[in-house]
Amino acid sequence: MPHFAHPQALIEPGADIGDNTRVWAYVHILGKARIGADCNICDQVFIENDVIIGDRCTIKSGVQLWDGLRLGNDVFVGPNATFTNDPFPRSRVRVSEYPQTYVEEGSSIGANATILPGIKIGRGAMVGAGAVVTRNVPPNAIVVGNPARIIGYTGGSQAGASAPYSVPAGARGPQSTSVSGATWHQFPEIRDMRGDLTVAEFPKDVPFTPARQFLVYNVANQEIRGEHAHRTCHQLLVCVSGSVRVLADDGKQRQDFLLDRPTVGLHLAPMVWGTQYRYSSDAVLLVVASHSYDPDDYIREYDEFLSLVRRG
Repeated sequence: MPHFAHPQALIEPGADIGDNTRVWAYVHILGKARIGADCNICDQVFIENDVIIGDRCTIKSGVQLWDGLRLGNDVFVGPNATFTNDPFPRSRVRVSEYPQTYVEEGSSIGANATILPGIKIGRGAMVGAGAVVTRNVPPNAIVVGNPARIIGYTGGSQAGASAPYSVPAGARGPQSTSVSGATWHQFPEIRDMRGDLTVAEFPKDVPFTPARQFLVYNVANQEIRGEHAHRTCHQLLVCVSGSVRVLADDGKQRQDFLLDRPTVGLHLAPMVWGTQYRYSSDAVLLVVASHSYDPDDYIREYDEFLSLVRRG
């Protein structure tokens, strides 16, 4: 079925609009814009020439989509959200080439949010209402505020933020999680008036033999670490001071974990995507790895990771 256009919409010749897309009153679409199928373009939206919109997108009222913007499939853009395409605008001064801004598949932009030029919003991310996005947003992250900061990640197929999981008091031994390849490990604690001690034996308590360790510390709360998976390397994460949250993702399920004491560790097997965020000011994260550093063992692009998971 061809697209529907309200009589009060202005669609200039040449615009490419997919089947079943609905264009409502007072929308203005320039002639080189490309809009996918089954989209909903609400009242008073302006779409410039060098704009590509995927299928099944919703653009609410009062939004302007400027040159250089790329929206993936199933993107939601809330009312009066603002995209920009010139980092240093001056009247009657145009840049030679507009930076491209990407909003990837399944992402949502809240009402009145502002997205700076050249930003990439990862697939499945959620930008809160009124947020000012000044840097790239990782896949599935939830960001709010000015400047926007990560407050959590979407949990599994749910729309909202996942609550961080922490090992229950008194738990013993390894515990499975909803993420394939991610397990909790509770280590024995020996308390003494001289101080406390906790110990882990490899591979008795953790299922690999370590070849390397490193510490992560002095991380600003708004920063994130990790954002990768390994092809063959196992890792054990232990927060020996302070706290940090860890998102584990096997490509099908995601779970958010809270590391906040040295007696528990999170084991991430190969092909588990791991992200660390919301470091406390005193956080020290110990990472024990099964292999020496090998840059070729890292998978740093989330789309590549998902493709490899699908291939099995």
